[in-house]
Amino acid sequence: MTAVEAFAALAALTVLLSLTMTCAWLVWRASGNSGWVDTIWTFGLGAIGSASALLSGWGTRRVIVGSLIVVWTLRLGLHIARRTAGIVDDPRYAALAKDWGDDASRQMFWLLQKQALVSIPLAFSMFLAASNPYPVLRAQDILAIIVFIIAIGGEALADRQLRNFRSKAENKDSVCDTGLWNWSRHPNYFFEWLGWIAYPLFAIDLSGGFPWGYAALAGPICMYWLLVHVSGIPPLEEHMLRRHGARFRDYQMKTSAFFPRPARGIRTTS
Repeated sequence: MTAVEAFAALAALTVLLSLTMTCAWLVWRASGNSGWVDTIWTFGLGAIGSASALLSGWGTRRVIVGSLIVVWTLRLGLHIARRTAGIVDDPRYAALAKDWGDDASRQMFWLLQKQALVSIPLAFSMFLAASNPYPVLRAQDILAIIVFIIAIGGEALADRQLRNFRSKAENKDSVCDTGLWNWSRHPNYFFEWLGWIAYPLFAIDLSGGFPWGYAALAGPICMYWLLVHVSGIPPLEEHMLRRHGARFRDYQMKTSAFFPRPARGIRTTS
């Protein structure tokens, strides 16, 4: 891959992501439910990533990467769509819109364009994973598939455990701290991040035959930054603190925010 080809791919991804988030903004304007933003982002990024993976042919690695992207898209996209259909609005975006007041429409548009911008490393990571020209599958590629399967399975399990917990009337005002949620306050986010490790594993050629492959590391780095420091944990935990107060503060003290590990001590807050 030449520098011209790489930058052409980046330019195309940038335009497509911007259009995707413009569509998300229009849907938010029409529906008033900002939960559809993340649904459209997931399906949009997945469509762009899988299309870019198969853009230049149907080699084994390209087909595998493209298929994994489709699996990720359907699992996460349908999960978010089902959740969104059952709510009036996403509390994270709703809080922002409330603070923006009469300027909410314009501010939301530019927020979603920024989201498109920070999604470029994710889409490019997918593209590079499929573009590695190494002629046969390596042990490294098998490892990438295993990591991806663990990530998809772990995230699906975490989502199901949370859904089951919330479905019980006695847990209405409680904080989920069972199963994977006893190991991490956000196990779904952790496994989502883990899945992005697969793309650099596909892309990087340790023999030096594909130098661009190392740029795929930007994908998991970007996803970690988004989940842990920007649009994932911070606004969600602010919402949980407003809703649950001392219960959630106790949960924060005892349970890792992101990387799973055994909880510290026994919770005492009822």
